Amino acid sequence: MNDSAPAPAPRRARVRAPELIGKGGWLNTGGDDLTLADLRGKIVLLDFWTFCCVNCLHVLDELRDLEEKHRDTLVIIGVHSPKFVHEAEHQAVVDAVERYEVHHPVLDDPELATWKQYAVRAWPTLVVIDPEGYVVAQHAGEGHANAIRTLVEELEAEHEAKGTLRRGDGPYVAPEPVATDLRFPGKAVLLANGNLLVSDTTRHQLVELAADGETVVRRIGEGVFREPQGLATLPDGRVVVADTVNHSLRVLDPESGGIELVAGTGRQWWQGSPTSGPALEVDLSSPWDVAWWRGKVWIAMAGVHQLWTYDPETGTVEVAAGTTNEGLVDGPAAEAWFAQPSGLAATEDRLWIADSETSAVRWIDTEGVVHTAVGTGLFDFGHRDGAAGQALLQHPLGVTALPDGSVAVSDTYNHALRRYDPATGEVTTLATDLREPSGAVLVDGDIVVVESARHRLTRLRLPEEAVQVDAVAHRTRREATEVAPGRLRLDVVFQAPTGQKLDDRYGPSTRLLVSSTPPELLVAGEGTGTDLFRELDLNPEITEGVLHVSAMAASCDDDPANEYPACHVHQQDWGVPLKVTADGVARLPLILAGMDG
Repeated sequence: MNDSAPAPAPRRARVRAPELIGKGGWLNTGGDDLTLADLRGKIVLLDFWTFCCVNCLHVLDELRDLEEKHRDTLVIIGVHSPKFVHEAEHQAVVDAVERYEVHHPVLDDPELATWKQYAVRAWPTLVVIDPEGYVVAQHAGEGHANAIRTLVEELEAEHEAKGTLRRGDGPYVAPEPVATDLRFPGKAVLLANGNLLVSDTTRHQLVELAADGETVVRRIGEGVFREPQGLATLPDGRVVVADTVNHSLRVLDPESGGIELVAGTGRQWWQGSPTSGPALEVDLSSPWDVAWWRGKVWIAMAGVHQLWTYDPETGTVEVAAGTTNEGLVDGPAAEAWFAQPSGLAATEDRLWIADSETSAVRWIDTEGVVHTAVGTGLFDFGHRDGAAGQALLQHPLGVTALPDGSVAVSDTYNHALRRYDPATGEVTTLATDLREPSGAVLVDGDIVVVESARHRLTRLRLPEEAVQVDAVAHRTRREATEVAPGRLRLDVVFQAPTGQKLDDRYGPSTRLLVSSTPPELLVAGEGTGTDLFRELDLNPEITEGVLHVSAMAASCDDDPANEYPACHVHQQDWGVPLKVTADGVARLPLILAGMDG
């Protein structure tokens, strides 16, 4: 028997946080540049985000309470790390910071310099740095606010005792407000009286404009909406509103001005929550647009990459298409994949969809089958006209059905209005020099475009001849991970947040789904399993591609005395560009949840 004292557990090596660098400079600091030395004594939370990503927008909202409660000890730094070319434009980042009411400093990192320094692989990613400048946790995806809150409180106590915590105001400096009638409007709809109703997104209200599209008639819903987006007229003349950040649908009576909540609880939908039932009892997730089609309100549920429906007759909601996996997969509605559907337009025989993250225009037919008209996937985008199979868009947010059966596309990040004609299979450009168009509506033979980043509506004639533009194609700017040919070990690293444990009461608590673009990249290893690791075999004839990984883990509060512990589902999707090289790595680790340091 060995009665000697056990050896102490080895301390985890502490990693000094790399410096914050970005060629775009700093926002919300009053013009000052920040360094980690300036922040010493504060708990720093880096939020790696990009403004196209709805999960990143969810995280911005999740962190607001934490930011307010710990304002004197915690400094949140947004590190804007672009996916699309447009997101690397400095003014676009300035606009996004105002549009989404980001009330902390933001580093504009157009070349992903800080992203690479911190080995980030997914949007969003959160990194916690302690008051002495060491990285203590990293979380990928959303839903980690409670775990971070617990860690912040622990760090406050620890560093208060050590004398290394510095309380006081942070470096945030609010920008000067700008006076305009609209502020980042989202969508518009024509009312029966000939006026236009606009979702004034950043001011959290609706605005009725006269027929000229400029004169304000009235403002509606102050204190009711949070970042409203989509609008659709119901057969009875009322207007259904996608109340996006409230995760709800509301109905406006334009005559009385009355507003009624018809769907959503105000809570965000999470994996494991009901997907059908009484509309006021089922959670929704960032409904971005709505359309009346085939007797129901169809909902572009951007937050979970699905289409849902709301039936006013029965007062119920249900999933209509999509699996919650993010990507571009056609076929039966229940098997299709979407990526932040953000615009809808109905005709008699199809529902058009602006699938923003895949830079695609898609549609669902009356038989419930999903088709793609334009677009190839998450990583290819640009501005190219011609045959639909080779045409390119860049993060479109709106579609508008035209009288001839074609569809106008608000090609948001190309600052253009495009047109897809199913009869010819061609994509053309109708107008350029628009600023982040996010929707459009037909008015007396013209098309009125919501120029979101110019805070106005712009009326255009529908030209017979399309504007010719130089073709440009892009792939996502993220640097490819170099991997060795042959066998690749995929490890999704998950550790339940403090005070929780894996929930295995009813079977496996984890799931891993792997696929690739092109599909031929993987010889073996694709498909679904319950282990968070996978041995992959790479095709030696394919030297570049994208590995798509979707991981989920369920954890519950670890308290034996609690008969009904609160449980949480952690989910993250990655698209990891790979380049096969002789000197590449043989193991690919991806972090699903935080590892408290």
